[in-house]
Amino acid sequence: MISVGRGFILVGGVLIGTGLLITLAARFGIRPGRLPGDFVWRGKHMVFYFPLGTCIVISIIFSLLTLLFRRR
Repeated sequence: MISVGRGFILVGGVLIGTGLLITLAARFGIRPGRLPGDFVWRGKHMVFYFPLGTCIVISIIFSLLTLLFRRR
């Protein structure tokens, strides 16, 4: 069982890592939330945004991480 303190440290590390990855990706022209497959419909009075491509990429990453950490 993981302690609460270690859990917070782990979550903080994951958030810092995610922030660094997003920052580095933006420098190389990859902007999360604006990937191919992300749909935007602009009307006169509204904008509908559906990030399908970004959701698929995030799902694949989490699936690979789950697979990696389950093999202990």
